[in-house]
Amino acid sequence: MTTAITAPTVSGAAHSNNPVEQLRWGISDTWTITKRNLLAVTRIPESLFFSTVQPIMFVLLFRYVFGGAIHTDAKSYVNYLMPGIFVQTVAFGATYTAIGLSEDLQKGIIERFRALPMSRSAVLTGRTVADLIRNIFVVIVMTIVGFLVGFRPSTGVLAYLAGAAIILLFGYALSWGMAVIGLFAPNSETAQVMTFPLIFPFTFASAAFVPIASMPSWLQGFATYQPVSVTVAACRALMIGGPAQTWVIQSLIWAGVMLVVFVPLARYKYRTRT
Repeated sequence: MTTAITAPTVSGAAHSNNPVEQLRWGISDTWTITKRNLLAVTRIPESLFFSTVQPIMFVLLFRYVFGGAIHTDAKSYVNYLMPGIFVQTVAFGATYTAIGLSEDLQKGIIERFRALPMSRSAVLTGRTVADLIRNIFVVIVMTIVGFLVGFRPSTGVLAYLAGAAIILLFGYALSWGMAVIGLFAPNSETAQVMTFPLIFPFTFASAAFVPIASMPSWLQGFATYQPVSVTVAACRALMIGGPAQTWVIQSLIWAGVMLVVFVPLARYKYRTRT
């Protein structure tokens, strides 16, 4: 029998007009929604399990099946591969934002949230923060898997953590884009169908798995400067060495642009969605 996941009780029956109080209530409401979404994951552990198994399968596939046929400048293909796997994992993980929001709309939970005296932005922010926390867990798991198959970062702990932070920032920014899709989709099944045709071209037509120089000339321009490739290049430089400053700046710019565009759009759609 499936356990129902109910909407959380949000404290603060009346919010003050004081900006400091509003900020405090907004943070409190966001954390309440975040905990609610994380609790939902614990009640459906199969979802977290299979979302973790998928990137592990990609690691094993590219490491032991395709790796021998792919030539890169890196001394070890697995060192070249793992930064791409990290970025692919958080990109695929962002789709859960769209699916989760659409499912809540479909079940009427969003309408219950709207009836509560809570911050309007808490539902969206709580969803994206919960997915960010899930991405942190998955990146830790993938780091362990990477070490088991021979991944050896060579730039030190701080540089590695900086690379991981850039990956998580990219995933968080992308989650807001997925939130827009989830608010447009009529149901969770359609949301899932809508997200993958957008994610696949960016993850596979990128520098994640193969050098861009091996691609057709007409594709290289797109593959070089699109956000997944830029983030992979920044992460790769920070984790295994190479010029990092330009790629890191471009990656931060891409993440900033996505947040500037998608956050207001998601909030607008949330206010107007009926």
